[in-house]
Amino acid sequence: MDTGLLLKQKDEKLGAILRDMGRVLIAFSGGVDSTFVLKRAHQELGDQVLAVTAASETFPTREFNAAVHLAEELGVRLHKTEVKEYENASFVANNPDRCYHCKTGLYSHLQTIAKELGYPFIVDGSNVDDLGDYRPGLQAKTEQGVRSPLQEAGFLKSEIRELSKELGLRTWNKPSFACLSSRIPYGTKIEKYKIDQLDEAEDFLYALGFWQVRVRHHDKIARIEVMPDELQKVIELKDSIHEKFTSLGFTYVALDLAGYRTGSMNAVLKTNAEPAVSAEPLKKEAVQ
Repeated sequence: MDTGLLLKQKDEKLGAILRDMGRVLIAFSGGVDSTFVLKRAHQELGDQVLAVTAASETFPTREFNAAVHLAEELGVRLHKTEVKEYENASFVANNPDRCYHCKTGLYSHLQTIAKELGYPFIVDGSNVDDLGDYRPGLQAKTEQGVRSPLQEAGFLKSEIRELSKELGLRTWNKPSFACLSSRIPYGTKIEKYKIDQLDEAEDFLYALGFWQVRVRHHDKIARIEVMPDELQKVIELKDSIHEKFTSLGFTYVALDLAGYRTGSMNAVLKTNAEPAVSAEPLKKEAVQ
């Protein structure tokens, strides 16, 4: 089948899914996926859509502010809230199921908002590519009855970027982002000073013009991941990077020669388990 036709069919299916839900609350981070599903939901449902953006202790303030500005730019209704991850002992312990506890807290908080404001469905921006890695947060999503229309319609990340560009969304080429706790090895306690180190270190690299960045926290070692074509740039700027990172409390600064890749901290997990959930539509009908 022609790829353009296939993409059109997926987009039509997405529209049908959203229209069938009728009134939705969207977990909006301002990333590529949640922005696309928010835009399409607004096109299909108008003022029956509410974007909820949560200020998080493990997401940079710049990401929260960018999401707020983007929602305003799109002309959608926005509800701002906050979550307190450090109060969750299971999250702070940072075991391999950390994301499950984080997402359970977030989605249960969204459930409360949805019930108070009268939104029968909660939607996130998960896509089919998200099913390919170890993601315990998917279990929390299923348990909390959160829908993922992009998965249900069969969207890949590359397809979301393509349609986002066609829609004129400036997020179409935005780098992927995940909470800063994902930079800390499993079994190492999540602490505010570590999150602050990572936030400032990555912000510094972005200010230098790097497109996609991860700084992994290994106690006194900062391990830098950038795109393969930007590895040489790190070497060229090594003196200023080393000076900045050591000022943040790192003793050693390392460049990962494999470059940026999602879920690199999962390499230590010895598991052959299949993804926890499939891309089949969630059967739960609505928030009760």
